Amino acid sequence: MRSQISTGLLAMLFGFSGAAMSAVQPSEAARLGNDLTPVGAERSGNASGAIPEWQGGLRQPPQGWKSGTIETDPFPEDEPLFVITRDNMDLYKSKLTDGHRRMLEKYGPDFFMPIYQTRRTAAFPDIVYKKSMENARTAELLENGNGVRNTIMTSPFPIPKSGLEVIWNHILRYRGQEVAFRSASATPQVDGAYNPVVNDYEYFFAYSKKGAELQDIDNKIFYLKTNTVAPSTLAGTITLVHETLDQVRSPRLAWRYDAGSRRLRRSPNLAYETDLPNSSSLRSVDQKDMYNGAPNQYNWTLKGKREIYVPYNAYRLHEAGVRPADVIRPQHVNQALTRYELHRVWVVEAKLRTGISHIYSRRVFYVDEDSWQILVSEEYDDAGKLWRVSEAHNISYYSEPVFWTTMEMTYDLKAGRYYIDGLDEGFPLRFQSGIPQHRILRVGGASGGPPLRAGPGRLYLPPRPAIIHDD
Repeated sequence: MRSQISTGLLAMLFGFSGAAMSAVQPSEAARLGNDLTPVGAERSGNASGAIPEWQGGLRQPPQGWKSGTIETDPFPEDEPLFVITRDNMDLYKSKLTDGHRRMLEKYGPDFFMPIYQTRRTAAFPDIVYKKSMENARTAELLENGNGVRNTIMTSPFPIPKSGLEVIWNHILRYRGQEVAFRSASATPQVDGAYNPVVNDYEYFFAYSKKGAELQDIDNKIFYLKTNTVAPSTLAGTITLVHETLDQVRSPRLAWRYDAGSRRLRRSPNLAYETDLPNSSSLRSVDQKDMYNGAPNQYNWTLKGKREIYVPYNAYRLHEAGVRPADVIRPQHVNQALTRYELHRVWVVEAKLRTGISHIYSRRVFYVDEDSWQILVSEEYDDAGKLWRVSEAHNISYYSEPVFWTTMEMTYDLKAGRYYIDGLDEGFPLRFQSGIPQHRILRVGGASGGPPLRAGPGRLYLPPRPAIIHDD
């Protein structure tokens, strides 16, 4: 892998030695919006032309799309340029992650990777670009790296100098302000049998609220409420989460209401290696959203950039009419619905710190340069053997330009099973009974106003859901 890293980028290790990392120099920050995009990606394409120049991303929906409906595929005529299989993967090994090579070896020929034309669709609102360029001049890691300061709204370090800065860019990337949706997760058996767990999600991103200042958000990134609506044995279970910025100084706050006992209890262990609820022990809590929470259990190394094939523009997985049965297959998803493209990614390696316990001794993250979204990750066991491979399949949403996941999977290579989240079609919302559920992202919202219905899958929230309290 080392020989494949972009030249001119040194591998950097940032531990927890005590010194804060300073903001970039004005001359470096001036590159943003010029040879670098406003979020820090290289504006130009690559030497071969396979990666095109970034030209603003997908900021306007395709013709015919209507607000409040599911995002349609902006590239319906695209066909795969070629397909990577177990038999031909050695031809492309320099542009494959170790995890994808292992998936091809283990699950081929049914697991294959259709490679499409690269479309640099990631885009964000102008105010996010403005804040990104401001953050570059002011943002700093706190002493020990467990938080940030002098930053707001979006990724703090568009010109990162360390692996830890890249991970904070992912954790704090812009995902909108007020978001609600219904989706289902499942953990298919080896034969493909599954029972979905359906949840309603309500997010308020305090860190990303327009006009907010870091000192005003009480060390909170977001507030989250989840309500389980199916199956009947779990229906009525509610989880409340206050996601904190510095989770070492002020750990994540979580409560869980169990419908069976009708008791609300604190959930002090909803972090790190704890099993993600309803994941059949196939995913840890800190794998939700590919990585979340305090980074203090690992030493982080920035390995540089690579050009690799990653999941991108997953509109076929996202589109109306795609049911869970169309997606779920034994051992992996239906790869005919996936789309992979060649993109530049930051490569970050995390190694477990001495004396710390976690089920993963080493992790490798592949982070999109255009959005700071983790696209692929690899998780290794305590013997150093590749154990799990995770993917985030993303699209650019239309109601407000935001690049975010539509579906996530974690593949357990030992168990031959996987966890999938983001199954949407076929689970109607309570307030719109009988209308099919789609994954429609509504990320804006009038601050202080009442919730507004915004199509069958998403709705606006008030700035802070009243059910969530600090006490």
